[in-house]
Amino acid sequence: MPGPTPTAPQSLLQVVQACDNFRIPARSALQPPDQEKLVPWLLSSSPSSPAVGLLRPEIVAQLRLEAASSPSPSPSPLPTWAFHQTHTGKEWVSFGAGIDTPSARSRVVKELCERWRDAGLWPDEIGPRKWRDELYPVYRNPFGARDYPGPEDEDARGDALNYAFRIERAASGLFGIVTYGVHMTVYEEIPGEGGRPPSYNVWVPRRAATKQTWPGYLDNSVAGGIEAGLGVLDCVVKESMEEASIPEDVVRRHARPTGTVSYFFRTPRGWLQPEVEYTYDLCLPPNSGIQPQPLDGEVESFELLPLTKVVEHMRAGLFKYNCAVVLIDLMVRKGILTPDNEPDYHEIVTRLHGRFEYDRWALL
Repeated sequence: MPGPTPTAPQSLLQVVQACDNFRIPARSALQPPDQEKLVPWLLSSSPSSPAVGLLRPEIVAQLRLEAASSPSPSPSPLPTWAFHQTHTGKEWVSFGAGIDTPSARSRVVKELCERWRDAGLWPDEIGPRKWRDELYPVYRNPFGARDYPGPEDEDARGDALNYAFRIERAASGLFGIVTYGVHMTVYEEIPGEGGRPPSYNVWVPRRAATKQTWPGYLDNSVAGGIEAGLGVLDCVVKESMEEASIPEDVVRRHARPTGTVSYFFRTPRGWLQPEVEYTYDLCLPPNSGIQPQPLDGEVESFELLPLTKVVEHMRAGLFKYNCAVVLIDLMVRKGILTPDNEPDYHEIVTRLHGRFEYDRWALL
């Protein structure tokens, strides 16, 4: 069965570093010749336009081929992509001049990604088996409002919203966009005796062997990506039922938002995945009778594990990387991980809430 091979025990900082594993290289004349030059993807031709992604050289090269071979979809005859360079060597890619509405951007990206999929480009990312048929939102400011114009008319608010366009989920890594998800930890709290702190048992699922990504790894109790137009809590409710058979009324009554974790992940093949995860806790009431159960085939099984065992599995590399990070955040919030018992405490806490060096994206 596919899945992780246990590693030698790692420190918790190493667990975090495995997920938050990328930093934008500094611009320097001493830059190694084999180091990829990332090119920012801006919303328009203006150098002050919002940066929405980071592009690797092979993506820029393919976009140049696209621009040279095909104009934008009818009725506009203008190019769909534009390439810019200043006298100082600063480069950026943007949509073409006529692609200036949310629906036009979404249409161009949709047709492009489907064409690449059908042509067999980057099959490990957007091949038929990897294709998700889910649309992720792209925002002008990745830390701004999670707004959406509504399903009826994507251009109803023009460019007045933070929302900029939609993109196929599987293609997000190709374009280095910021993506968003939810993670909810479902657990039981056992009161401590004699003034001792409480202990915790956590419901841990194992991802199905048929999953497109991370098959066979341990996961968080409930997790999923947030599609365009879906509210954060609504996403938690949806994933709770689909993945764990937890009823909506239980989630809405007992789930508690606890913040976010954010990290900059580079895949083994070099694709960039800056991600924000909205975190929730669901502490099951005593004798609730609620037990997560697989439903949609994405989870193979659930097991109720003491938190000490969960940590052991994390250190052995058995968890999907970002799930381990969410569980470490839980340990910080519950006072289990403290400055007195963890020598890397400050580094860990800081790395749990990164900003992807976003202020540098447009300056590359």
